[in-house]
Amino acid sequence: MYRAIRPLLFQLEPETAHHLTLGLMRIGGIQPINILLRMIYAAPPKTVKAFGLTFKNPIGLAAGYDKDGIAMRGLSALGFGHIEIGTVTPRPQPGNPKPRIFRLVEDEAVINRMGFPGRGAQYVRDQLLALPAPRAQAQVSNVEGSTVLGLNLGKNNATPLEEAASDYITLVQTFAPLADYLVINVSSPNTVGLRRLQGRETLEQLLRAIAKEREQIILGRGGNHPILVKLAPDLSDEELEDAIGVILDSGLDGIIATNTTLSREGLRSAHREESGGLSGSPLRVCSEAMLEKIVRRVDGQVPIVSVGGIMSPEDAKRRLDMGATLVQVYTGLIYRGPGLVREIVRAV
Repeated sequence: MYRAIRPLLFQLEPETAHHLTLGLMRIGGIQPINILLRMIYAAPPKTVKAFGLTFKNPIGLAAGYDKDGIAMRGLSALGFGHIEIGTVTPRPQPGNPKPRIFRLVEDEAVINRMGFPGRGAQYVRDQLLALPAPRAQAQVSNVEGSTVLGLNLGKNNATPLEEAASDYITLVQTFAPLADYLVINVSSPNTVGLRRLQGRETLEQLLRAIAKEREQIILGRGGNHPILVKLAPDLSDEELEDAIGVILDSGLDGIIATNTTLSREGLRSAHREESGGLSGSPLRVCSEAMLEKIVRRVDGQVPIVSVGGIMSPEDAKRRLDMGATLVQVYTGLIYRGPGLVREIVRAV
């Protein structure tokens, strides 16, 4: 079915197509439609345990698709083992000027320079509280067979880097009781200066403050509150070594590798010179190389989530075979459609 629909979607401006499909997935949360979607996209159970959570399968939706948490119920019907909402910022912000998404069809890729547009933490919190119990009672319940919910967190564009920790701590306080896991996003190329937070000293200060806040939350309410860190694919070996060392030393729970890249090597599309982060097929080699380095350096101390350039079941299986515990897709869905999730689950 998606093969027939895709040419029509690709006639639309990319951000318009994005909002259209997101709106359809929001409608997919309505009970009769939701049941039908679950029947169509049912995937066999392939249980994975990580971060103290149970995932019904290792395939997740990467952050960036549902930034404000408006379509979580519909998305969960597509067979994902986990869904990552966001990036969420403390305060609403419009993001960067349009146009800010570009399809590179010849390369099976996308360039985006969105800049964390969204309605802010309060709006997303309200969406989570509107979900059926137990999340509506602010009690995360990771029951086997349910879809794990992650929240990807970022600072507001107007927040100076030296004050970034306050934004992340505010978000951790808000969402730790409402999500199964949280992700500290310090690797988007579309917020000015954000990637500087991956430097050893700055990252050390940030993650130390976040870990301390997490300890206070656990002391106050107990429970399991996993926090992961998402890294860029463009780090040098030395920068990667520093970042991993800080993550491990801070006692956080995992690494997501990788975000989008600034590289434009080998692209054919007329949009190849657009600024922003590149995702899709061209990211495959770089993301796999980063995964290999991270797996070797981490040596089993924390789980790794691999994302970037996963366009087929074969891509996903290779990442898992390389040592990733979970994988995430996004651009692959644009080019292959929602049936990709079920195909991957069956293959792995």
